[in-house]
Amino acid sequence: MSRVSARHGKSRHQAPKGPSQRQLRAGELIRHALVEILLEEPLADPALTDVSITVSEIRMSPDLKHAICFVEPLGAGVTGAATQEVVKALNGAAKFLRGRLGRHIDMRFTPDLKFFHDDSFNHAARIGALFDNPRVQADLDLPDEPFEFDTDS
Repeated sequence: MSRVSARHGKSRHQAPKGPSQRQLRAGELIRHALVEILLEEPLADPALTDVSITVSEIRMSPDLKHAICFVEPLGAGVTGAATQEVVKALNGAAKFLRGRLGRHIDMRFTPDLKFFHDDSFNHAARIGALFDNPRVQADLDLPDEPFEFDTDS
């Protein structure tokens, strides 16, 4: 049996539904600072040479001590295995980036950084290709005459 709080009528053991406003604000602050750092700081790893990196999202832990950074490498020849090499290189430079990040943000703790490839761009491209399919377009086209409901029944 779970305990119910008299104040809100909900279980005390229920997990939060999503990130708090504090986590979202901290994530955006870190995302903007990380973008500036990646633009300004030359990283020595050859996998990061001539590669532009989009930082699409930062997810913060509830204590704001850990940040999961979703990135999408952009550049000539950056696909498949090369993408994984870029993410691996970013994870290798995470301590360096964390040190630079500490100088850019005003937070009690500078979070540990962990980088992951953001697959949402691939999913969006796949959905866009589905919408461009002629069979799907035929289903999406609206008829010229408006649909009328039969209200006499």
